[in-house]
Amino acid sequence: MEKTEFKAKFKKRLAEKFAMEVSDASANELYQTLGSIMTAAYSQDWQQTWQDYRDQEQKQAYYFSIEFLPGKMLKSNLLNMGWLETVEEALQEMGISLEDLAEVEPDMALGNGGLGRLASCFMDSIASCGLPGNGNGIRYEYGLFKQRFVDGYQVELPDEWLQKGNSWEIRKESKAVDVHFGGNVYLQKDGKDQLKPVYEGGYTVRAVPYDTGMVGYKNNIVNTMRLWSVEIPAEEEDRYRSIEDRRVIEDLTSVLYPDDSNQEGRKLRLSQEYFFVSAGVQSILRYYKRLGYSFDQINQYIAIHINDTHPAMCVAEFMRILIDEEDVSWEKAWNLTIKVMSYTNHTIMAEALEKWSIPMMQEVCPRIYQIIEEIDRRFVKDMTGVQPADLIERTRIIQNGQIHMANLAIIGSHSTNGVAKLHSDLLKSVVLNDFYVMYPTRFNNKTNGIAQRRWSQLANRSMTKVLNETIGTSWNSHPEDIRFLMNFAEDDKVLDALAEAKHENKVKLAAYIKKVKGIDVSPDAIFDVQIKRLHAYKRQLLNLLHIMKLYFDLKENPKLAIHPRVFIFGAKAAPSYHYAKSVIKVINEVANLINNDASIDNKLKVVFLANYNVTLAERIIPAADVSEQISLASKEASGTSNMKLMLNGAVTIATLDGANIEIRDAVGDENIAIFGLTETEVYRYYQEHNYNSSELYHNDPVLHKVLNAFVDGTIPNIAFEGQEIMDSLLKYNDEFFVLRDFAAYCDAQETINQNYQDRRRWKQISLKNIANAGRFSSDNTVKRYAEDIWQIEPVFAHNSEKGANQHGTYLL
Repeated sequence: MEKTEFKAKFKKRLAEKFAMEVSDASANELYQTLGSIMTAAYSQDWQQTWQDYRDQEQKQAYYFSIEFLPGKMLKSNLLNMGWLETVEEALQEMGISLEDLAEVEPDMALGNGGLGRLASCFMDSIASCGLPGNGNGIRYEYGLFKQRFVDGYQVELPDEWLQKGNSWEIRKESKAVDVHFGGNVYLQKDGKDQLKPVYEGGYTVRAVPYDTGMVGYKNNIVNTMRLWSVEIPAEEEDRYRSIEDRRVIEDLTSVLYPDDSNQEGRKLRLSQEYFFVSAGVQSILRYYKRLGYSFDQINQYIAIHINDTHPAMCVAEFMRILIDEEDVSWEKAWNLTIKVMSYTNHTIMAEALEKWSIPMMQEVCPRIYQIIEEIDRRFVKDMTGVQPADLIERTRIIQNGQIHMANLAIIGSHSTNGVAKLHSDLLKSVVLNDFYVMYPTRFNNKTNGIAQRRWSQLANRSMTKVLNETIGTSWNSHPEDIRFLMNFAEDDKVLDALAEAKHENKVKLAAYIKKVKGIDVSPDAIFDVQIKRLHAYKRQLLNLLHIMKLYFDLKENPKLAIHPRVFIFGAKAAPSYHYAKSVIKVINEVANLINNDASIDNKLKVVFLANYNVTLAERIIPAADVSEQISLASKEASGTSNMKLMLNGAVTIATLDGANIEIRDAVGDENIAIFGLTETEVYRYYQEHNYNSSELYHNDPVLHKVLNAFVDGTIPNIAFEGQEIMDSLLKYNDEFFVLRDFAAYCDAQETINQNYQDRRRWKQISLKNIANAGRFSSDNTVKRYAEDIWQIEPVFAHNSEKGANQHGTYLL
């Protein structure tokens, strides 16, 4: 693509769209113009991709997730189209900054953390690997809340991400489907002497899909992420005359994760889940029927993946359509359902596995409840005499008045996978051991991965430049080739170039911190980063206790030989999660205390950046020196920030939890700082019931002093929150063993301090982390899903004259 051609096209499109010249246009108008040129360029390949899948009779996978967290798509699409540098230079010649246009784009914050970001990384990699796979979720009118701090407290504001429209989506009214809720359902024999459901009452909504193209990396493949929005059907308009009546329906796709601390919020959440499950499954089966194959073959053409328990009703909805609408026998429908469905478990914590009360399920989805009830009845019948009675009772879908959605997903699918080796092992040995006894061949591991192009080529262009100059560009397409960097572990020129790239990123982040927080931080300090959802098991509190220890050490001895530190936090707490919000308040007050104490000579700074999202992660991660991965061993399923930070040369301080174990295996013990209890030791405490946090508090004078600071006025303005945290650690015996791991964590932090001061050694550790990050590419992860679970194969990329050239970049 020539710059002159692009500039002519851009000016013409701007005139057509807004009737103005470049000099008169706002950043938003320029952004909209660029977006329309891009979508026009890849739309032919989008259409062609679908045609190829159909013509080549490709089996397709459909990834159902209640969250997608794509972040901004402008530069990501430019990169994958092969346009990034050309467009950036062409815009610059017209006096336009690409960065300014990227600022206009809102984050698609349709998720709250790892689950949604993983789904988006998978969408990128599935397309980039040429695999026939699509996303299915909800088009929330409001994304995850915008976080602000007021007097140190988290305040939630609405995230109106659709306010100025969305350049990347296409409304597909022709693909809309109806979804029915509520009422009463009973079975009645039809003319063929078969039982058919009869629906009384309830209400029907229209599910309208908005499709977003998932552009593969320079390969002409464009897959689809389909997000469903609710509308009132035309024939139902008279029923919803008042604003209040309409709002009840529109709320279905208004808010990501409604407050589930009350009955109405839980009911809305369940309704959301059925809405996108039913819409998605109906859409898939409608497409399949058009292919003209019999339902006996459906598993040869369709794979449906249940990402965590939220879409578990896929099992029952698939059964509903086959038996109620397509006259497939129960036995055949069940056999096909198991072959089509697969499930990823994302949690070790039993309380995080979704359960719904029977009355609520009956009220929201009465026919789905009937089908789940029959699945449960037949499960018990089939297992009786095969498995022990107590095992059957523990694995039933319906128990104690509740429907266990994970049980439904496992029983109704052919594959259940964890997302890191430790996690998958714990699922088999502890959390889902009963199911593993029943279905040992269904369990497998698929360690998570990240879209490395986004987290290197986009987020860290200064590092990317060094890598391209050092090892060539093959790693851009084949992330495992980044391992060639190991050949330069003794090359001072390369070590210095990577260190300079890191310093550039730290200078940029320091300027951003000054702009948004008014805090001066030195780029020469160690940037120590903990960015993830605020949750007790992730132990931001452990990090905070160590910060207070360092602060007291410096107060006692201002000349203490520690390298200056900047501790950077990014995290949102769920609106109803009171304890997590208290931790945020305390971190902010500790920041105020330390950042305004001149006596410690700027050796310590604490920065909590508000509204953590993908864009903010892209600022922080390239600048990080230290990656905090300090969850209690056995609690974090995988983690993916650990992989992103590693790729960008940060050194990990970690417990042996989630994928940290595999990162240690990749880089070697000497290039990571491991500390704390192992999962075996944690489970031993659970079995022996002999953990005593008060004993640790009373016997460790350092810990004693640090904890007292929460309640003795040392940290100002936290009278209530400080006591709440103190009680959680002592009165309620420290559920996540923060105090038990404190001393070991402090030792590991001292190792980090010492290693950083040996500059050459630190540069080598950083290089080795980058060089070994290739194995954590989501390209690798989705290939394993494709081969082992979905049984889908890459499509041969087409080369249309108008769409793309032989190098996989788009022509105008």
